[in-house]
Amino acid sequence: MTQKDNSNELFPLVDEQGNIIGAATRGECHDGSKKLHPVVHLHVFNSKGELYLQKRPEWKDIQPGKWDTAVGGHIDLGESVEIALKREAREELNITDFTPEFIRSYVFESDREKELVFVYKTVYDGEIQPSSELDGGRFWSMEEIKESFGKGIFTPNFESAEKGASQPLLT
Repeated sequence: MTQKDNSNELFPLVDEQGNIIGAATRGECHDGSKKLHPVVHLHVFNSKGELYLQKRPEWKDIQPGKWDTAVGGHIDLGESVEIALKREAREELNITDFTPEFIRSYVFESDREKELVFVYKTVYDGEIQPSSELDGGRFWSMEEIKESFGKGIFTPNFESAEKGASQPLLT
């Protein structure tokens, strides 16, 4: 069976402050209409200061095969940011015992979509078990990440979030 994203999954539509103003399907949100929908990102550091990145599988409808934030996912209709963050961390990396720290939110826009991104970070030294939603993952040193910028290895969202941040994670 070939995996693929469910284009009929319902996402909330939000304004830039995160207030829900409607709903649309994944397909509608990713068809270039630029319907603003919320997502969560969790940056997972280990105690050595390395950052875990996930490899997106080739079957994903957005940025297949690229390295990206450790945990990233859409907030479902009727779901809070905090619940979505814990659900995505469990689904993607089998992490359940962590303390998220809110970093910032920002709007990311590509040619296909527009997202309100809620960014969190945590320090985690436990076991990480990437799910079949991912093509694996690993910890990267800050030097490795910086050396790989601009080479088409990372998702544009990961790179632009770091380059445009008033408080970059990769210091």
